[in-house]
Amino acid sequence: MSHMFIPGPVDVDPDVLEAQAQPMMPHRSAEFNDFFRGTEAKLKKVFLTDTRIFQHPSSGTGMQETGVRNLAQKDVLSCVNGAFSERWYQVAVTNGKQADRLDANWGDIIEPDQLAEALKKKPYEIVTIVHNETSTGVENPLKELASVVHEVSPDTLILVDAVSSLGGVKIETDEWGLDFILTSSQKCLALPPGMCFAAVSDRSLKKAETVEGRGWYFDLLRMEKHRIKNSTAMTPTMSLIWALDVQLDKMLAEGLENRYARHQAMAERVQTWALENGMETLAPEGYRSKTVSTIKNLRGVDIAALNKYLLSKGMRIANGYGDLKNKTFRIAHMGETQMHHIDELLDAFETFMEKM
Repeated sequence: MSHMFIPGPVDVDPDVLEAQAQPMMPHRSAEFNDFFRGTEAKLKKVFLTDTRIFQHPSSGTGMQETGVRNLAQKDVLSCVNGAFSERWYQVAVTNGKQADRLDANWGDIIEPDQLAEALKKKPYEIVTIVHNETSTGVENPLKELASVVHEVSPDTLILVDAVSSLGGVKIETDEWGLDFILTSSQKCLALPPGMCFAAVSDRSLKKAETVEGRGWYFDLLRMEKHRIKNSTAMTPTMSLIWALDVQLDKMLAEGLENRYARHQAMAERVQTWALENGMETLAPEGYRSKTVSTIKNLRGVDIAALNKYLLSKGMRIANGYGDLKNKTFRIAHMGETQMHHIDELLDAFETFMEKM
């Protein structure tokens, strides 16, 4: 038995790992182009979209930078309620944008009314929202937040980081009118790190045409020029694309609704267990992540000692992030994790606590 319960990189199934060992081929060949077109078609089903999907050789942070560089000449509103939404704000600032913050405490959601008030104060080209804060275990009410933007400031583009949720939680890209939604390979998609993916609307590309200083590597117009030829502007991560194809087939065979239900059930199991054992989640009820639970360390567990014990059994959890280190711990339940893995972890956790 060996299983990691950290929020990425997650465990990768052996057949997906083995797929990476397929021989290389020219990345400008017709054979590769056909394959690449196929993975985009499957990704559209996972993103619940009919729009284009970019398959890019970078981390999710690279796609955060893509969004702000391409879609805002100046004015950005960053919703910040955790470490990764803070990062997106910093990405905007370091790329020379005029970025304003809409803050909520770590552990709280971004309230739709709060967003509406901010959008009434000045026009913004884009708003950045992290759907699932990996640092806090908070799932922001994305559907409601998107609805507010459409109602209050319809010209503002909606940019969403779904790095730790897409593929484990239902996100209706087209139905909710999301303009730019990104994820990366090593979380719910259960692939090795190294790729990011983004669904990008037509109006986003139109906006990009008006923005200067888009750069080269992250230029959406350059990406689109090559995408329509089933290719990339730069050398693609070919081995990861072989693995992607296998993993997408597995996800679609499981059925997306079944996959969402599995993630929900694992989250409820972990979060109920925490309450039964004298602890509680950082996130409020109704907004608890379905892919990673951030739990207040109310029992004073020595997380380093716990992980040493868990590692002897082939398991590992994650400490709290940043200022939440040791005050919280995180149990991820995403990707190919199954309920029996969760049961084994919680049994081991209880055994450790009995020895405290």
